[in-house]
Amino acid sequence: MSHIRVMLDYFHPWPNSAGLFVARERGWYREAGLEVELSVQDPGRGDTLEYLATRQADFGLFPPNRLLVRRAQGQPLLGLAAVNHRALEAVQTVTGRGIERPRDLAGRRLAYNPTPRGRALVRHLVAADGGDPDAVITVDAGHRELTVDDLESGEADATFGVYWSWDALRGDLPEERRVTWPVDEIGAPRYHSYLLGAHEATVAADPGAVQRFLAATARGFAAAASDRTGTLTLLERVIPYFPRPLIARSLDLVAPTWTGTDGRWGVIGEDRTGPYADWLASHGILPSADGWRGSYTTEFLPAADQPLDGQAITAHSHG
Repeated sequence: MSHIRVMLDYFHPWPNSAGLFVARERGWYREAGLEVELSVQDPGRGDTLEYLATRQADFGLFPPNRLLVRRAQGQPLLGLAAVNHRALEAVQTVTGRGIERPRDLAGRRLAYNPTPRGRALVRHLVAADGGDPDAVITVDAGHRELTVDDLESGEADATFGVYWSWDALRGDLPEERRVTWPVDEIGAPRYHSYLLGAHEATVAADPGAVQRFLAATARGFAAAASDRTGTLTLLERVIPYFPRPLIARSLDLVAPTWTGTDGRWGVIGEDRTGPYADWLASHGILPSADGWRGSYTTEFLPAADQPLDGQAITAHSHG
């Protein structure tokens, strides 16, 4: 039995990684000859890609822009599957602040982590709506994701980077007071929020194990999407400190992002990766868009006609 360490996509598990937990719970990794350990990153040691680059993890979930930046630096890291087929980030505000569309962020205090990509995307969203991006007042929130309650208390007027399927759901402010705009609905370029990948040396050392791992993972995401009740019960065990309604709502929202228009899990789309690389290069986040095609491979994914435990991944409402 091969031990596999997988680094998750956040500082704690949340419903976006449900497929991995389901695959392990149902014994599909063990059937594939893999003993899977699911871990979260220690920010003092680096993000998921740092764990992969230093071979402290075998597989991990990460944003594609970070992969492209590291590839441009010569790091042999590789995307193997798409976890999300749309952007999860959002702009969020509360009613009564006079912010009714993205251009209204000009002159307002926007809390976010002002990384080069973060700044570029904020400017893009405001300018695309005819606003003045230079007039946005940046509140450096670091890695902290402000809730609507924080906005209501006056810490900022709005926030960028919260996930509409997780952070934006938190807080006690009534739903009718929340204003949430997924960035891909207000002018952002299309991109996969998270990819699943590995170090090239890991792939080269045992391609069969990579294929078996991805096949079991695809089954896990299919089951997580189709059996929401069972998945919720499992998630309550691995993230017991969040309320059940929050986990259930998040699962219902994020599960449909796990497949593309063809209904398949894992396929990394050229129509997202290429234009996104161009956008990153045009804003100076990448030195150039060259080489994006070599940043990923889909050759280890299950075939399109391969059954996933007898079910396809579909969107079902939580009962």
